[in-house]
Amino acid sequence: MGRKTEITNLLAHLPRLGVGLAYRESFRDELLHHQSEVDFVEIIGDHYIDAPPERMDELALLSEHFTILPHFTNLSLGTAEGIDPVYLEKIANLIRRLNPPWWSEHIGFTRAGGIHLGQSAPLPFTQEAVEVMTKNIITARRAIATPLMLENVCSPLAWPGGEMDEPTFISEVLRSGGTGLLLDVSSLLNHAVNLGGTPATFLEKLPLDRVVQVHFSGGQDACGQLVESRAHPIPEALWQLLDDAVARAPVRCICLERDDVLPPLSEMLGEVERARAIGRQHQRWS
Repeated sequence: MGRKTEITNLLAHLPRLGVGLAYRESFRDELLHHQSEVDFVEIIGDHYIDAPPERMDELALLSEHFTILPHFTNLSLGTAEGIDPVYLEKIANLIRRLNPPWWSEHIGFTRAGGIHLGQSAPLPFTQEAVEVMTKNIITARRAIATPLMLENVCSPLAWPGGEMDEPTFISEVLRSGGTGLLLDVSSLLNHAVNLGGTPATFLEKLPLDRVVQVHFSGGQDACGQLVESRAHPIPEALWQLLDDAVARAPVRCICLERDDVLPPLSEMLGEVERARAIGRQHQRWS
């Protein structure tokens, strides 16, 4: 069996979760009252590493009612000096505790030369960067047997001297690392438009057979640039892109992300239901 076939079969056997929410503590109690309307929750895993007892009690409560997908932000898989083994072990311990169907991180880096950037930054689209990512991914996968999904990163910056375009770079990282894709369609839309391309062309070049999870969130126009603020309702252009992605990729779940100016939970649940209907239309779940 070839490596590509092996990975494709692994991803195909992952559960179909439906549509869920990126968890935020401010709507915890209301969420528990509407748990039948949310298929899963995604947590920022870093919030539960070295966390106080009350935060871990919160996690235990969520685990009683929802499938939990842990999403991490600080492993820095694109860091040339390698990933932090202590942090990796803490991630492994949390994943063993949660026993999720998969976990996720970003195609990028948050640490370079001992400096922490505070958010995930894009890599130059070079073969050297692919090799750095691959080495670190293999290290992570040896420590954690649970399947790993990698998310595309949106940034207004593009490194000069790239040897390939971004979809090709993403494809090479996924192929070499043996992982699935967490496709952020909001980042895809913003990045394509801001850099003068089209979302359809970007989407067409991606290895859509590896898409397991989809993120989507609202944004805004700031001085002619699209910004993923996660503080606004989903625009119609993004709903169309989400529909296109779900129609073409064997997605197992869709996750709505909202931050900062959180609307009433009822508004978010309406967006969750619309996304759920898209999945049903394309027979991704019943």
